[in-house]
Amino acid sequence: MSTRKAKAAQACFDRFAGKARREGANDCARLTCHALHHAGVAVPFLKGKRWNSEASGFRLLRSLAFANLIEAVDAVGLERIAPARAVAGDIVALPCEDERWGCALTVALGNGRVIGFLDGRAQVVRPLAFVTAWRV
Repeated sequence: MSTRKAKAAQACFDRFAGKARREGANDCARLTCHALHHAGVAVPFLKGKRWNSEASGFRLLRSLAFANLIEAVDAVGLERIAPARAVAGDIVALPCEDERWGCALTVALGNGRVIGFLDGRAQVVRPLAFVTAWRV
């Protein structure tokens, strides 16, 4: 694992841990973009884009021609990996209640832990179920 990825994971923890979910500011898309930015990965299709509710976030996703968050992360060009292979700084998709989104995006912290917006707050968990993961 690169030091840059470890620092990206730590930056996510420092910025988001314990914060309440607020669409467009503290949500899984912003968490993922924060990790990618700190790892030196650009997300050009989100440059200058804003949302402030689930509805506007979903409209933005659709206007960018993505069916769900999985397609959006795939479009960044990251390699998909088995979730068990994720190391600090990688992106891990977990199942979510709202199937429109396709997943809840989290950032791996290492040792099987991720940080993500679960139950309305950014928290560190050891997930038991996964959708997929990407190597950053």
